[in-house]
Amino acid sequence: MTTRSDVILERMMALHPKVMDLVLDRVWKLLDAMGNPQGQLPPVIHIAGTNGKGSTQAMIRAGLEQGGARVHAYTSPHLARFHERIRVAGDLISEDALTEVLDRCYRANGGDPITYFEITTVAALVAFAEAEADYTLLEVGLGGRLDATNVVDEPALAMITPVDLDHQKFLGDTLTQIAGEKAGIIKRGMPCVVGPQHDAAMEVIERRAAALGAPLLAYGQHWHVSKEHGRLIYQDETGLLDLPMPNLLGDHQVMNAGAAIAALRALGKDEAACEAAVTGAYWPARMERLTTGPLVDLAAPAELWLDGGHNPAAGRALAQTLRQQPKRTTHLICGMLNTKDIGGYLAPLADVSDSLIAVSIPDEINTIPAEDTAAEAEKVGLHTTTAPDVAAAIHQITAQTPHARILICGSLYLAGHVMRENAV
Repeated sequence: MTTRSDVILERMMALHPKVMDLVLDRVWKLLDAMGNPQGQLPPVIHIAGTNGKGSTQAMIRAGLEQGGARVHAYTSPHLARFHERIRVAGDLISEDALTEVLDRCYRANGGDPITYFEITTVAALVAFAEAEADYTLLEVGLGGRLDATNVVDEPALAMITPVDLDHQKFLGDTLTQIAGEKAGIIKRGMPCVVGPQHDAAMEVIERRAAALGAPLLAYGQHWHVSKEHGRLIYQDETGLLDLPMPNLLGDHQVMNAGAAIAALRALGKDEAACEAAVTGAYWPARMERLTTGPLVDLAAPAELWLDGGHNPAAGRALAQTLRQQPKRTTHLICGMLNTKDIGGYLAPLADVSDSLIAVSIPDEINTIPAEDTAAEAEKVGLHTTTAPDVAAAIHQITAQTPHARILICGSLYLAGHVMRENAV
């Protein structure tokens, strides 16, 4: 069903010919027209990085809310509905509130060129500025330095999760270039939590922080996290925490949890908040077991899993997570965008899966045709075929191996389509 906010969002898509156009001039102009809401926000935690931004944000929010704090949170892209991007004082923005703030921003922009992400980010900042809360969590959309979220002069805390190769067309071909864009969120004198990094990326981040006098709280230097005997062990200069393992699956979530805990400690939060961060976070389509819905019923008795990771680092993390699952025949259903390194994503998965069925992502102009994904999968050694859609792929798998593990993967856009199709 088309909503009023859908209609306005469609209008916004036509305001600029480019999906990505990394300058901030248009954002500053609209912010000024909207009364500069970026200066009226509760304390901001600004999160950049290639992988783990969303999971880390979800953990921080769970930790802050454990103590009763009201938290604004902004993330992108959404999966099933746009409203997922804007959480106001703990709750997803309502349809009425979203329609009203989008309409105001659209009228204030006056038909001038502006990207969809830029104008919707401004709308989120307006919604946050007009509602009482204790913290604001802002997740960078792309890069950092010229991202539309990078408009807060003095965030309470900046964060940089692991930096890896992704979006090279926009951010640069090397880790050094990409890290430079991510490090652009560091502000003068403001602390920055840094997750595990390649040496080349860390050098760039350290230079930027030193130039701005910004204190770093870096993994391996100022805080440490590890998995020991089925527990998460975190340590920094204030002491050691012995916590349950994260409820989000995968060894990479241990590192994300460490960064979230470092952020919470920097904000003065206690052990209860840190434990809530690792046990209470929910972040959909990150190695998520689907348990109800039409697609689950179609797959039964097979297990149905969903993951939205889409770059080589995400492929490596997903493969490692699969190795840790109970042994079971595993089949992938994969669809990807043409902006991604398909072979780099799929190569780690070749050793942990029995086959791959490629699909095109429905209603997505930038989808890779299923046949092209299949060809790339064959190159890395995966036994591959194609299907017209996810439901057909599930049927193909269960007809042959009814008790398999089925993992739908390769894109957040595919994950969003699956969530809508599987809605109860």
